[in-house]
Amino acid sequence: MNSLVVVGTGWGDEGKGKITDYLSNKFDVCVRYQGGNNAGHTIKFDNKHFALNLIPSGIFNPKTINILSNGMVIDLSVLVKEINSLIDQGINCQNLYISNRAHILFPYHIELDEAFENLKGDNRVGTTKRGIGPCYIDKYMRIGIRFGDLLNKDSFYEKLSLNVDYANKILSLFGNKIFDKDKIFNKYTSYIDTIKSKIIDTSVFITNSLNENKNVIFEGAQGIMLCLDHGTYPYVTSSSPSASSVALNCGISPQYIQKVLGITKAYSTRVGEGAFPTEIFCETSKKIRKIGNEYGTTTGRERRIGWLDTVILKHGKRVSGITNLAVTLLDVLTGFDKLKICVAYNLDGKKIEFIPSTIEEFSRCEPIYIELDGWMEDITQIKSFDDLPDNAKKYIKTIELTTGIKISIISVGPNRNQTIEI
Repeated sequence: MNSLVVVGTGWGDEGKGKITDYLSNKFDVCVRYQGGNNAGHTIKFDNKHFALNLIPSGIFNPKTINILSNGMVIDLSVLVKEINSLIDQGINCQNLYISNRAHILFPYHIELDEAFENLKGDNRVGTTKRGIGPCYIDKYMRIGIRFGDLLNKDSFYEKLSLNVDYANKILSLFGNKIFDKDKIFNKYTSYIDTIKSKIIDTSVFITNSLNENKNVIFEGAQGIMLCLDHGTYPYVTSSSPSASSVALNCGISPQYIQKVLGITKAYSTRVGEGAFPTEIFCETSKKIRKIGNEYGTTTGRERRIGWLDTVILKHGKRVSGITNLAVTLLDVLTGFDKLKICVAYNLDGKKIEFIPSTIEEFSRCEPIYIELDGWMEDITQIKSFDDLPDNAKKYIKTIELTTGIKISIISVGPNRNQTIEI
């Protein structure tokens, strides 16, 4: 088995960055397969703290090749800033490559994102306003500009001119700022020398790597509940974080997708608008938020807090083929007398164990809980499952029993060495 997909099981922020970083020394290639800088990974090791928005978490292993795939939309100015920041911190980014089919996100996409979100008023979906949705719109309207286009300045200028004119006509309707195509052209062509050698056909590279029996790990952004097709629509992102999208977003055959590691916190969180059945509003939620530092890596927004929801985990198992689970932030639950796990919903008097398709129905779902005893012991330095407190082991086993998914990794702290493999 030389491929592994790492997916978030919920609404993102599950700890995918830490787990991917932890596993990366076992992999030759690390691929980010969708999204843009609307998501962030926080990684800690050797008393250092890194925040990534675009670059895959394998960048810290000098032997791992890191790929930004064709399924991404990439703000080039953010990417260059992130590369330079890592270099300044002693991280060599020579092992980073970008798909020539990945789409470029421009400043007018950000302005359009804010205009569209403001237009929705009370029906806004809570986007990060990073321009992700409008860039994907251009992709599917077949007017997008890709990294391969940067390598021909004349063609790039022609395509950019048409797109800026188009965006300006829309923005003028909202009374928003409009853009100068020449300024954008000059700014973005100034980046070419930095990234030119990194632009390759990553579909060919990844396929060759797999055929050569090299180990490849695929890393998504956000989580399955934010999938455009199988998430809590319309409160979703603009792409699919599910493992099902990896083949399309990377230009490889589906037959290469062999194992899928779902990442879940020991509790639930969500950022932005939308239904959240297990959300809690009490001192417990405040305590979890404080201990778990539940604030967005990219936005700094407070994350909403809820009990673990195994209906969501089973949904991820079905639509994303999750074969194993990694449970993160188990240490955050230390010190609570009682813990709850949602095992089903009550929808209009009927017990269900699936996610309804409409947000109206999902908003009416009431969680059905089982209650477990908590533990008081500090678990942050524990290295094996057997050494965990009995109630912590029971909590883990209950998740396995309820979901039918084997738990392979438990995180008991933010650093690499605070990880238990089962």
